[in-house]
Amino acid sequence: MRVEKEFFVKLLLMVMAVFTVSIKSSMATLHRVGNSHVFNFDKRYFNVLEVNETSYDNCNDQGFIKNITRGGRDVIELTEARPYYFLSSGGYCYNGMKVAVDVAVARAAPAPAPVKNGSPPSIAIRILVFIVPFAVVLGGPFV
Repeated sequence: MRVEKEFFVKLLLMVMAVFTVSIKSSMATLHRVGNSHVFNFDKRYFNVLEVNETSYDNCNDQGFIKNITRGGRDVIELTEARPYYFLSSGGYCYNGMKVAVDVAVARAAPAPAPVKNGSPPSIAIRILVFIVPFAVVLGGPFV
């Protein structure tokens, strides 16, 4: 009975993890250099390994680049513009527990707005702006 219960708990956790990764992957979030990616999982059953594209495609967890697994809520900093490939070992990758993250170059910061002079317009400008419309309406010397 205990073995069956453990199996169903692992199966349920796996389905939840696959569902979570699928939802996050399908959101089509644009990742940029300097962003980070968060992995949430039960570290008693799963891990997160960074692998190359071939290992990702074949669900090969041997010769991984980096083991991201720390505490089950692990963050990876995306420091380069390139595709990142992550999977969970132990056969879970074959059930969809893998994600590819394509990281683009960070956008250039927008140009700063021009600096405005904080002083109000001179009194002569204010008078001119006020008088000219009346002169035009009344058929004054400006027309």
